[in-house]
Amino acid sequence: MHIEPGFVSSAKVVMADGVALMVVGACALALLRRPRDIVRTLIAAAFFTACMQAFHMKVGPSELHFIGAMPMYLALGLLPTLLGFALGLLAQGLLFEPADLLHLSVNTLSLAVPLMAVHATLGRKVERVDIGTVLRLDGAYYAGVTAMVGFWLAIGEVETPFADWLRFALSYVAVVAIEPLLTIAILVGLARQRALPLVRLCFVDRRLS
Repeated sequence: MHIEPGFVSSAKVVMADGVALMVVGACALALLRRPRDIVRTLIAAAFFTACMQAFHMKVGPSELHFIGAMPMYLALGLLPTLLGFALGLLAQGLLFEPADLLHLSVNTLSLAVPLMAVHATLGRKVERVDIGTVLRLDGAYYAGVTAMVGFWLAIGEVETPFADWLRFALSYVAVVAIEPLLTIAILVGLARQRALPLVRLCFVDRRLS
């Protein structure tokens, strides 16, 4: 889901910076009203960074990453996950890939916008979680991520063949197949420990079907 330096012009990166700052700023203001989410945000950032470093592979014009979006979203909530994306990408740029800092806002929006769309449509209706629910959320989310990458490439400075983007998009089928298993495993584990005060403090109490 990374857009490599040189694909998007400086002017468009600046516009992305402005949009990303508004999104992150709004989340940060909301965080001040929900102190419990500060801990959840730090957990999300650490988990997301670990997932990105655990597996990443260049595919076509971008990279296939194990993002771990649905475990974060369902176990920690929308706000911590959105801020976790931003903080995790910042940490990755500072610690592992300094070149990625140039497109920090672009990559943040590629992950945040689809999650906000999923939350506004499918996510708000979730009361009990089962494997079908997780598959629908994952499918919708990663379709959004690959669409966002396609958007950046479409307005980019480098001409990218549609076949290259399609190869990248299809590579995420593997993530959609694997991530739901991790999501369910994490939610089941948390449900079994929900009586612990630390679990109630740090995680959302999800009912499983």
